[in-house]
Amino acid sequence: MRPKKILHATDYSAISEAALRTAGELAREHGAILVILHVVETLGPEKLTYGEVSQPQPEAYRQRLWREIHQVRPQDSQTHVEYVLSEEDPVTAILRTAEKLGCDLIVLGTHGITGWRRWFLPSVAEKVVRRATCPVLVVKPPRESEPLQPFQGNDLHPGYLVEKEESGAPESVP
Repeated sequence: MRPKKILHATDYSAISEAALRTAGELAREHGAILVILHVVETLGPEKLTYGEVSQPQPEAYRQRLWREIHQVRPQDSQTHVEYVLSEEDPVTAILRTAEKLGCDLIVLGTHGITGWRRWFLPSVAEKVVRRATCPVLVVKPPRESEPLQPFQGNDLHPGYLVEKEESGAPESVP
């Protein structure tokens, strides 16, 4: 797979930064365009600050949004970047942006909801993975790995078999 256009959706969090690093590296390696999307509540005048009220509305607010999103940059300054602001719900915005701009890979961070909450509150990343028409790479936040539970295999249930090319026969691996 050689992506030509990679979509990265950001919420400006540390988890998004980790996904941006991965998206940026992939864009650099493949000479792809990196599309950075940020979803906002509105692009209209509802969120104007006091200082922006005296300026043409909602242009002052939008200028602030553009300044904020342009702070999100891949490490390689040679990577071609396109920026998108959307006021749709995050899942729809990601899917629509990928479709409209012809993105062939989506790179997202995930907050890693686990347990029962995952069943009742599916994450944006999970919803995008289920509905996207192109591959989706989900980047987990860095964390310490938890040790695996030991497995005590036996002859009947070895637990883990590996077929090595040179022998051609499955071997049990401790």
